Amino acid sequence: MSRHCDVTGAGPGFGNNVPWSKQKTRRRWNVNLQHKRYFLPSEGRYVRLRLSAKGIKIVDRDGIEAVVRRMRAQGRKV
Repeated sequence: MSRHCDVTGAGPGFGNNVPWSKQKTRRRWNVNLQHKRYFLPSEGRYVRLRLSAKGIKIVDRDGIEAVVRRMRAQGRKV
């Protein structure tokens, strides 16, 4: 899965470029993805996640342990 957030699942948005001439061409809005490394104290190791800006805020709010637990409950490998 390319260009998707590991926590929120957010992917790119699609639409049209519309200039003054109204000649529409397809475009995409990419998600603001960042590679972040978090330490999991329960496992004694680091995990590397590909997160959007909103995903980083969710990890800061809930904690990395809760986020990883939620991801594993959804069947995602961490």
